[in-house]
Amino acid sequence: MDAGRRQFLGRCGVVLTGVAAPFASRPDVAQASTGTGTGTHHERFMWSAIEQARSNPKWPFGAVIVRSRTGEILGRGVNTGSDSPLLHGEVVAMNDYVRRNGNQGWADTTLYTTGEPCSMCMSAMAWADLRRVVWASSIDDIRRTDISQIDLTARQVAASARSFYTPELLLGGVLAHHTNHLFREAQRLREEDPSAEVA
Repeated sequence: MDAGRRQFLGRCGVVLTGVAAPFASRPDVAQASTGTGTGTHHERFMWSAIEQARSNPKWPFGAVIVRSRTGEILGRGVNTGSDSPLLHGEVVAMNDYVRRNGNQGWADTTLYTTGEPCSMCMSAMAWADLRRVVWASSIDDIRRTDISQIDLTARQVAASARSFYTPELLLGGVLAHHTNHLFREAQRLREEDPSAEVA
């Protein structure tokens, strides 16, 4: 990433939006898992993201950023959209990472999130050059719980950034059976308390 882009991300809290176009699957990008898990390594860190999500039961979008080589958690976040529409769980985790580690070293990290990154969050990851992203519930799973989603997958956003972004891993479905339950429970809580309609 060039110095100008890095400075811009630092000043803006690493929040950017993007537009994506359809694409063909790439060999360097993992396909979504439809099973109940993808191995204890990814599940271990997804549990940490789920723990973050539990702190906002009506909007359970939690994320952690992990040093890929050591497993050290370098940033944490949960959706605080009631404070700002930009503060999705992934962005909160990215801002926490920058606060603790500076705006550097993104390529050596993996972000784990309870929901597939939306186009805003995935664009921020592309600009930061965060090359490994693992999620649980898909955008379609989340949409089924009455949470509005822009109809662009994380893979589509990554593909449209291919002139400057080459992800090493985009993996979905890790512990999705657990997070799908969290999102269904969140829907029930929001229906019981309509004042919680701000994401």
